[in-house]
Amino acid sequence: MDINWNIIGVVAILVIILVVLTIRKNLKEKKKLENLLNNDFKKTEKDDVNAEDSANEK
Repeated sequence: MDINWNIIGVVAILVIILVVLTIRKNLKEKKKLENLLNNDFKKTEKDDVNAEDSANEK
């Protein structure tokens, strides 16, 4: 049984290309998700704390 190194080489190159493309796509999706999560929120209104009010003490 003879090993066909040409076919093994082609398959290895295709696997490497597939892995690289998958990693690049995942990085793009991660960046989009991170931007969405960082910019898609409503800012809360700040409440003024009254120093004389005992309910605001912690």
